Amino acid sequence: MDLPKTLEHLQSDEPLLSAALYNLSKIDPEEVEQVIAIWPLLQVERRRAMVKELVDISEDNFEVDFEPVFRWGLTDSDATVRATCVEGLWENEDLRLMDELLNLLTGDLSIQVRAAAAQSLGRFLLLCELGKVNFERCRPVYETLFEIIALEAEDIDVRRRAIESVAYVGNDEVVALLEDAYCHSDEKMRVSAIFGMGRSADARWIDIVVQELYSTNPEMRYEAARACGELEARAAVPRLATLVNDPDREVRESAVWALGQAGGDTARRILLTCCEDGDEAIRDAAAAALEELEFMYSRLDFPFHSVDDAEDDLLQ
Repeated sequence: MDLPKTLEHLQSDEPLLSAALYNLSKIDPEEVEQVIAIWPLLQVERRRAMVKELVDISEDNFEVDFEPVFRWGLTDSDATVRATCVEGLWENEDLRLMDELLNLLTGDLSIQVRAAAAQSLGRFLLLCELGKVNFERCRPVYETLFEIIALEAEDIDVRRRAIESVAYVGNDEVVALLEDAYCHSDEKMRVSAIFGMGRSADARWIDIVVQELYSTNPEMRYEAARACGELEARAAVPRLATLVNDPDREVRESAVWALGQAGGDTARRILLTCCEDGDEAIRDAAAAALEELEFMYSRLDFPFHSVDDAEDDLLQ
């Protein structure tokens, strides 16, 4: 199916074909105009389904590029379409997009869109932390996110996504922000604080995130496990070993991933056991984590057993 036939298909009542949508990848400016021309003719549910499927394809196939479609979708009249298109641009590091996202964060009427924009802006602060972009160019992002966080009239989902984004910046102002968020009365805000602690790559938070591995809230356990992995928290391995049997599958997968990041003999043995799990998703996650762990240690000059024999005592 070529592009004209794909556009005809989009305007039809036929079930949406994923294969047809690949023709929207890497389209040139003239083809973009063709897509824009038929866009208003599509019913809102069709546009929602289309951009959602494009996001799913992008996550499964890194060779596709639907950027022009997603950029146009940021102007759609439907909030769900706009928010989904923000998600679809998650790898885009164009500073012009940064400015567009700032406009959505401060001007869009939809909480869903503002939250998506707040979440998406974090990668530009990461680029600054990595030295790829001058911080002064991204200062408006940092300052605007802090303004949003301080705005009590703003929806908490927008504010907490803003906290997650500024967590990339390693300074005392962000440390204080994460401390305050962790003490917040709203559980969602505390979950975002744990997320941000992991994202910060600051070892000062290890004790707190390990403690939250024991939370009764599965969302908190999930984010705490992810944070332990990002912090490469070897102290978390004993508890992560129990979370690989958590009632919540997402928590189990998060714990498996974190074990691969934490590393060590004990983590490796647990992952080998997980490779025999009855759940295919857990087996796949364990295999991927084990591969990453062994790749990491292949770059070191000492074997697994020289770094964490004491962990076995903690698991007894």
